[in-house]
Amino acid sequence: MKIKRWQPASFVVLFLLALLVWSPLWMLITGALTPTDELDRHLSGVLGASGELASWSVLPNRITFKHVVELLLDTPAFFRVFWNSCIQVFPAVAGQILVGAPAAWALSQLRFRGRNALFRLYIVLMILPFQVTMASSYIVLNRLDLIDTPLAIILPAMFSAFPVFIMTKFFGGIPREMLEAARMDGASEWSLFFRIGLPLGLPGVLSAALLGFVEGWNAVEQPITFLKTASLTPLSVFLPATTVSNAGISFVSAVVTLLPAVLIFLLGQQYLEQGILASGIKE
Repeated sequence: MKIKRWQPASFVVLFLLALLVWSPLWMLITGALTPTDELDRHLSGVLGASGELASWSVLPNRITFKHVVELLLDTPAFFRVFWNSCIQVFPAVAGQILVGAPAAWALSQLRFRGRNALFRLYIVLMILPFQVTMASSYIVLNRLDLIDTPLAIILPAMFSAFPVFIMTKFFGGIPREMLEAARMDGASEWSLFFRIGLPLGLPGVLSAALLGFVEGWNAVEQPITFLKTASLTPLSVFLPATTVSNAGISFVSAVVTLLPAVLIFLLGQQYLEQGILASGIKE
């Protein structure tokens, strides 16, 4: 009876929390459809010099698609930075899988001296913030003459430690009896990896790819540090650079930037959940 009595209150609390979470997204969508004069009136207290408080309405007084048309038809710079993000992020994610999956399989299934120490080193590297490794990464990339090139973003991301950690914990959940039976039948380690490890560990691989994509798509510090040419700027750096007069375009740009991450999350949500659960399995 007590549970039933508290159900309405719980529903109200969860509903209010959901509104709090969805309110920024609703502001993005409505801001993209709000006329310029109304946006100026709402944002003058924050972006202007009027000294007034900012305001926002649930729905715009008049819906317009002018900002959408202006961004998609009259702003070629947006397509350039969008393509820059794709060039920098997708190869990096593919490299994380190509490099990280064999390393994760070795750490989870092979027994060799220093294995535990190496895995702990991966954990230490995973928790280090970018500010700690920024100077050393810049020196290495500068020596390789890769500064101000897309490879300056792609190569460091390919050797990220976090995807290896996720896939290692997931590969470790594969039943050892199955692997031992395959070894007794003469299967090599590469055969075990391709025929058993990857099919059974696919949720972990996809979850690592999803998280790697989101991290790379939203990266700001790496492009600012390693890229100097404006023509190489990705979306994550382009959005904060928009001016007050282009507030409407900024909202539309934010919505378009958000769409790829939302679509990828929706398509791979079940794999992401399974991968996160697998990352908590103890050896």
